Amino acid sequence: MKDRYGADVLSGDWRAPARGRSREVEAENGLVVEDVETGWCGAVVRVEKAGGMYVVHLEDRRGRSKGFPLGPGFLLDGGPVVLTPPKAGARAELAAARQVASRTASGSRAVAGVRARVASGSRIFVEGRHDAELVEKVWGDDLRIEGVVVEMLDGVDDLAGAIAEFQPGPGRRMAVLVDHLVPGTKEHRIVQGASSGPYAAHVRVLGHPYVDVWQSVRPERLGLSVWPVIPRGTSWKDGICAHLGWPHRTQADIAMAWKRILGTVRSYADLEPTLLASVEELIDFVTEPTHPGQGRP
Repeated sequence: MKDRYGADVLSGDWRAPARGRSREVEAENGLVVEDVETGWCGAVVRVEKAGGMYVVHLEDRRGRSKGFPLGPGFLLDGGPVVLTPPKAGARAELAAARQVASRTASGSRAVAGVRARVASGSRIFVEGRHDAELVEKVWGDDLRIEGVVVEMLDGVDDLAGAIAEFQPGPGRRMAVLVDHLVPGTKEHRIVQGASSGPYAAHVRVLGHPYVDVWQSVRPERLGLSVWPVIPRGTSWKDGICAHLGWPHRTQADIAMAWKRILGTVRSYADLEPTLLASVEELIDFVTEPTHPGQGRP
């Protein structure tokens, strides 16, 4: 006899949603999903942690990106899914973090358990405090291992006198980093005149083309595409601060501005290549091994 009431409606998984139950899926890059609440459909481009929660960013076919809380509320091929952090991404982040931890800010291999050497006779000279602080932040670990001290010149107007006073020689090399070292400038003429003479073999003077060492920090670190051009007759640092909307009436204001700029520098990657090349060559010059097998890590 035909069952006029049909099958038992309570048999089976009667609580299951019409689209089926959610399953967990890793939010790997390129995975195309749809947000149920808004209907936004896009490919996963990145997963990040913000405000104590994970956020997944979906990019639609027009290239627009939008962030959503990672977890339930997504459809994959029409079925509900719970997006979870990608394990491969987590492993990559851990490996990257370990690699960074094994390197100094300059990118050199970190040497654990080694004390700083007693200061050698060779020195690196820079024009001012800001130059010295930048060199210390990026290359300080390397220089301490090598026993190289950074000293300030307070300008290069009397570079020849500073060289004569230091009296470079074997085991006592003198490296100098000069701001705005561009052909035709005052700095260029001073360096040309001071680089010759009885100490020439033990002195190396290099520089960068920037008006000030501030400019050797990549502008992107400050939210700029390029460093602004400051009109002649205006203090360069004052003009930069004004452009950024920072106070610049006093020397304390300028010092605070530099502190903010220096704070954006995390490693050598945040500096312009021209400065990097000059500083690295100067360090190599003053740490050139006197015996085979010695050298920088």
